[in-house]
Amino acid sequence: MLKTILMGSCVFVQGTYVRQLENGKILVRVGNRLFQGQPVS
Repeated sequence: MLKTILMGSCVFVQGTYVRQLENGKILVRVGNRLFQGQPVS
């Protein structure tokens, strides 16, 4: 499932959902890299 996250104030990343973290952020995978950020609805 594709998810979009917000990293910082204006950087968006879209990738494959990995898991939700305890702090409310989520992890997404783009290629072999993992990114964490706030989910965008």
